[in-house]
Amino acid sequence: MTVINDYLRTKEDNPTIGLLLCKGNNQALAKYALAGITNPLSVADYQLTRAVPEDLKSQLPSIEDLEQELKNKGERLD
Repeated sequence: MTVINDYLRTKEDNPTIGLLLCKGNNQALAKYALAGITNPLSVADYQLTRAVPEDLKSQLPSIEDLEQELKNKGERLD
């Protein structure tokens, strides 16, 4: 998150938030992954699904759009 904030975030952007996704309930993994974090943190359960609700599909970027955006951002770091 620090790298994103330092290199990609603009003055108009809010600070970056992070997501820690764990497949299982592994307290040791979470403890060490979050060690030293001083920013506010929220924890929630989620259920993964492959189906995207129809009313949201038109609002989401395509995989190709996301890949191009990441490629463009990476080129600016070089």
